[in-house]
Amino acid sequence: MTQVYFHCSNSREVRVDQFGAVVSSLAEARDRAACVVRSLIMEQSTEDWRDWVVHVSDDFDEEIFEVSFSSVLGKPN
Repeated sequence: MTQVYFHCSNSREVRVDQFGAVVSSLAEARDRAACVVRSLIMEQSTEDWRDWVVHVSDDFDEEIFEVSFSSVLGKPN
């Protein structure tokens, strides 16, 4: 079990995850990152999320991996 944080950013803004989550594997961390993306895009907003990225980091703020919102959103029609 390890604590990871899901910071989100684009070229203009950074949203820092203050709480994080305890995960048991990288697969679980990846799934939670996808959930973060889905929860943000479901908010009432005019934000264009396609250039956003979730940075999954450990307790030392070392990035483990990143997930682009566009990889979860898919390509626009």
